Amino acid sequence: MKQLFILLFALLQLSIYAQVEAPVLSKKERQNLKNNLDTKALLWKIEGKKIKKPSYVYGTIHMIPKEDFFWPNNTQQCINECERLTLEIDMAGLENDMSAQMSMMMNIFMKDGVTLPKLLTAEEYKMVQDHFANGSLPLPQMMLDKIKPMFLSMMVSEDFDLMGGGLLGGGETEEEAKDSMGGISSYEVELMDIAKKNEMETSGLETVEYQMSVFDSIPYQAQANMLIEAIAAEKDSTSNIESQMADMIQLYKDQDLHALQQLLKTESSGMEQFEEILLNQRNRNWIPIMKTQIAEKPTFFAVGAGHLGGPEGILTLLRKEGYKLTPVSMALTK
Repeated sequence: MKQLFILLFALLQLSIYAQVEAPVLSKKERQNLKNNLDTKALLWKIEGKKIKKPSYVYGTIHMIPKEDFFWPNNTQQCINECERLTLEIDMAGLENDMSAQMSMMMNIFMKDGVTLPKLLTAEEYKMVQDHFANGSLPLPQMMLDKIKPMFLSMMVSEDFDLMGGGLLGGGETEEEAKDSMGGISSYEVELMDIAKKNEMETSGLETVEYQMSVFDSIPYQAQANMLIEAIAAEKDSTSNIESQMADMIQLYKDQDLHALQQLLKTESSGMEQFEEILLNQRNRNWIPIMKTQIAEKPTFFAVGAGHLGGPEGILTLLRKEGYKLTPVSMALTK
């Protein structure tokens, strides 16, 4: 089950690769944007507004090769100062909520009788069939036809065996869940482990039902088109997907939000028209929840790094609410 949670996180992370042109900003907003992006840091302290103890916000990358996993300077200390861990979804709560788990599993399938053969030409459908029949994640015909194409897109890469052979996961232990993820690490899983050891309260900024509704806002036909593009790119020996991913991971390790956003702007994923609901609206939805939690107790927020920077990013939105944001994990210059 935990693998499915991470896949959901990863899908929303990947869906914000393509960015649109920034709106015209005021002088103050331009300064905020400059402050957010020029400092190489993934971890930021939240102070001000008569808060007794600071909270923190940390930008994750939902999946990263184990050999690239790292904790930026001061991260562990800041986590230990907090009494609550808040992720995009409360994974601890979901693990103990069977009804939510069942809802999540059912919602990976398309609705209203839509199936993959109805969205693709016969040639395209055969391409999808052949890919998954010969890959490391063979899927039963019924599941292949009904799973939302965006989920299938995440399983296209031959190097990406996140599910460990089981799409819907199972009742695995923490260690079994990590083992089944092969060479992939998850910051969310690692943070949950720390929270458990520290006996921290856990929370989420949105529900799994809302995250699933985000996927439903993208037409199935558009998702199917992206699936075909992903498979074609995987087969294309001239494709630079691997180098692009390597560049993104390196920029993440450099904690360079500005360069990371510039890289994402150059990507063409067909998601530009959905940026408002995939990224900006979610950021705005989170601010009232963050304000309440910050006032209650020191909280460690961890969200995808793509949510931090920019004029609609978490850092700018919190500053507009009157909070002081200070980078505490600055990357060391060589």
